[in-house]
Amino acid sequence: MPVPPWDPRPGADGRPEWAGPHGWAGPPRWGADPGRDPREARFRPSSTFRLLAPVVLSLLVQVPAAIGIAIGTHAAWGMGLLQVLLAAAGPLMLLAVRRLPGLTVAAVTAAALADLLLAPVVGPPYLALAFAIVISVARGAVVWAVSAVVTGWIAAVVLVSAWGEPWHPVRVAFTTLALAACFGIGAVVRGRDERMRRYRAEAMQRRQTAEERERVRIARELHDVIGHALSQINVQASVGLHLMDRDADQARTALANIKDTSKTALEEVRSVLGAIRTDADAPLSPQAELAELPRLLAGVTTAEFEATLVDRLDGDAPGRAVQFAAYRIVQEALTNIVRHAEAAHAEVTLERVGDVLRVTVDDDGSGLPAASGEGSGILGMRERAALLGGSVQVLPVPAPEGAVTATSGTRVEARLPWRATA
Repeated sequence: MPVPPWDPRPGADGRPEWAGPHGWAGPPRWGADPGRDPREARFRPSSTFRLLAPVVLSLLVQVPAAIGIAIGTHAAWGMGLLQVLLAAAGPLMLLAVRRLPGLTVAAVTAAALADLLLAPVVGPPYLALAFAIVISVARGAVVWAVSAVVTGWIAAVVLVSAWGEPWHPVRVAFTTLALAACFGIGAVVRGRDERMRRYRAEAMQRRQTAEERERVRIARELHDVIGHALSQINVQASVGLHLMDRDADQARTALANIKDTSKTALEEVRSVLGAIRTDADAPLSPQAELAELPRLLAGVTTAEFEATLVDRLDGDAPGRAVQFAAYRIVQEALTNIVRHAEAAHAEVTLERVGDVLRVTVDDDGSGLPAASGEGSGILGMRERAALLGGSVQVLPVPAPEGAVTATSGTRVEARLPWRATA
């Protein structure tokens, strides 16, 4: 299928829209600037054209005009040649305006002043000066442009008035307005360029944010799938080794559980990795639901540990996104219990409280350490719930009265909006 138009903004599911409807569709097409709107790239001329166009246009206007004026005024060969050279010098100086905009506008102003003094009455239009002003202002050399042009224009008015017939006030006013208009055009171009730079920076930031969310999502899925599977395999393998000689049936059951767990984990890992492939049949996420919880609990049950499910939903079920998040939260909670809690029993409870799915996982283990911190597992549970507008709390379970310790286990409580969507 064709690659959709690139857009750095994340979609409704938090994934970049250039990921496509069936998974990762790759980066923008070859030749596209990731920080530029494709519509702008389609119509904007090349940088070489933007550099040479003012030079060529100025040469085509100024040089023929200088030749015509030299012939029309019957100027001497030396004076005529000097006028033509000055008419060509300004446009050629524009070749350096990108790297040295300030010095270029000063040099072009000096050339225009010299050309104007040679032919104060019928001098050619010095178009290169207009381009120099616009480009230098657009590139931020405003002080250079203002200083050079104001100095040059005052010098031209004073020197022409001192050496010959003063200019008509209308000509002075018109030329002043033309120079001011060049500054205004440069300011408009600079403002547009700054807006485009901000847009590109924001687009790049959106793209990076979307990519970071995608990496976090995939890392969270892999952590939950692989962490739970390896923990369960480790427990079942320990049971199998312990009962190998004494109870062959139980050892065989443990090995069967290892086989089922590894098969399920491989399928889920393939499904997670399908999110970064372009295969049309690759699902975006594993299709785990609340109906799969009995299988999940059976997989962690051993002779030393039992997990039970209390389902109070009465056949009612939330949306797929909520079911998937609840399944992963229960999976991570059970993984932590098996690995750290040293518990003998865990109870998973599902119930609907208004428009909220309440999921609790209680164990009778050693409880939370006094200085416990949140690892990646608990952080992942909180992130899953937060993406749907819910929350996760990890609390100690109070011990019965008369107990030696103040707590008798840990409770993981998740509250997820019933009608939330991914």
